[in-house]
Amino acid sequence: MKLIFEKSVPGRTGVLPGPSDVPTGVNIREDRLREHSADLPELSELDVVRHFTELSRRNFGVDTNFYPLGSCTMKYNPKVCERIANYPGLAHLHPLLPQLRRGGMLTQGALAILYDMDLLLREITGMAGFTMQPLAGAHGELTGMMIMAAYHRDKGNKKSIVLAPDSAHSTNPASAAIAGYRVISIPSTESGDMDLDALKRELNDEVAGIMLTSPSTFGLFDSHIKEICDLVHSVDGLAYYDGANLNAIVGKARPGDFGFDIVHLNLHKTFATPHGGGGPGAGPVGVKEKLLPYLPISIVVKRNDGTFALEYDRPKSIGYIAPFYGNFGIILRAYVYILMLGKEGLRHVAETAVLNANYIRVRLRDYYKPAVDRVCKHECVFTMTETMSENGVHALDIAKALIDRGFHPPTVYFPITVKEAIMIEPTETESKETLDAFIDAMIELAKLAENDPEKLKAAPTTTPVSRPDEVAAAKNLNIACL
Repeated sequence: MKLIFEKSVPGRTGVLPGPSDVPTGVNIREDRLREHSADLPELSELDVVRHFTELSRRNFGVDTNFYPLGSCTMKYNPKVCERIANYPGLAHLHPLLPQLRRGGMLTQGALAILYDMDLLLREITGMAGFTMQPLAGAHGELTGMMIMAAYHRDKGNKKSIVLAPDSAHSTNPASAAIAGYRVISIPSTESGDMDLDALKRELNDEVAGIMLTSPSTFGLFDSHIKEICDLVHSVDGLAYYDGANLNAIVGKARPGDFGFDIVHLNLHKTFATPHGGGGPGAGPVGVKEKLLPYLPISIVVKRNDGTFALEYDRPKSIGYIAPFYGNFGIILRAYVYILMLGKEGLRHVAETAVLNANYIRVRLRDYYKPAVDRVCKHECVFTMTETMSENGVHALDIAKALIDRGFHPPTVYFPITVKEAIMIEPTETESKETLDAFIDAMIELAKLAENDPEKLKAAPTTTPVSRPDEVAAAKNLNIACL
C-alpha cells in the first residue's frame, strides 16, 4: 500500500476553501515566513476516503479479530456500555461544574455513579472503600504503595522492604521502588506457587508488605494465599493485591477475604472497557478499614439530604493522584457492565474464562509443553524450550506465523521466569468455534516447526514488513516519513 504522499498528484484538490478569515494588511516578520511550501499531499476527496478506508481495514481490533493476549484480557467491549457513556448528559459534563451550588444538579448524577461504583467494588473485592482517581493499573499500584508508605509512616514504623514474587508484573517492583522501597524477589516452586520457605526467610521487621497477583502470571491460583497474607501480617506488613487477573475469580472469590489490605483493579481488563493504545484506562484502589484515612482526596460522600458531594477534609490523605474524579468515562462503562451482568453474570464471566483457558491448555499440551501442567485459571503458559533445542524454533517464530493466519500473537517471553514462554488468554467472550480455529492454527504451526522450521522463521510473509530489527529501529529512529 502506497503512502498518501506517494499518491499525491500536483494540482489535484479535494476541498473548496471558503473566504479567508485572515486579516489582510498584517505585517509578518520575514523570519517567521516559510521558506518553502508545506509539501502537503494533493489528492481528490475520493482518493483520501479510499486511502483511509484501506488503512482502517488493516487495523487489528477486538471488534474484528481474536486477541489471545495473555495477561491483558483484551476482550470484547459491549456496545451498550459505549452507547450509555455517550449520553449527552454524561459525555458533555465539565468537571468544573459546581457540585451543590446553583446548577449543581447537573453533576449529581455523575457523583451518584462514582458513589455507587465505590459500593459495587467494595462488594466485589471485600474492601472498605475505594478511590476512583488512578488512571491505569500501574497508576493504581503506585497509589497503593503510597498508601502503604503513609500507613507505616503514620505508625512510626521503620520499613524499607517490599516483597514480590519472581512472576510479578514488572510494574510491581517499579511502583514499590518509586514509593521508596527496596524490592526483594521471592522465587516460585516448580508447581508455580510462591516458595513459602523462601518467603519466611525474608520476613523481618523491615518488611512493609508484599505485592501479589492472584491468580499469578502463570495463570495459577496459589493455594497458600491466605497463609502468605498471614505471614506478612505477622511482621506488621500489608498485603497488596494486583487486580490485573481478577477476571479469573470475579464473583467467585474476594481478595479481601484472602487477607489483602490494598487492592487495585484494572477496569479495562476485568470490566470490559476500552483497552490498549496507551489508554484510556482506570485503576481504582480499594483498602481495608484501617487504611481509609490515607485514600487520595477527594472522596464522594452521600449527605443526609440524599445529595452527593466531594469530601476534602482528610488530614492523613496522600493527596491528589489525578485531576478531578479519575477517568469518568471509563468508570461509567465499567459501572454499566457490572449492573448489566449482576452477581450471577460476573460469576459466569470467571467460570467461562477459566473453562476457555483450560480447553486450550488440554488441546494443545500434546503439541506444546505446559510451563506448569496443572489446571489453570484465566490463561495457560507453554514453553518452547524443547522445540527450540530440537529445531531452532523460538516462541517469537510461532507468534509471527500466527499473523499470517489472521490471529494476533499471544504474549511471548513472559513471565520472564519461563524460558521461551507463550502465554495464551482466551477470555470468556470468545466462542468455541473461534477457539477451535486458533487451536488448529497452533497445531499446524507445531507440525511446521517439526517438518519445515525454516518456513516458520521467515514469517510473517503477508505483512508489508516481515521481521523488523526492533533494537536498530529504537536506536536509529527515522521520523522523516511521519
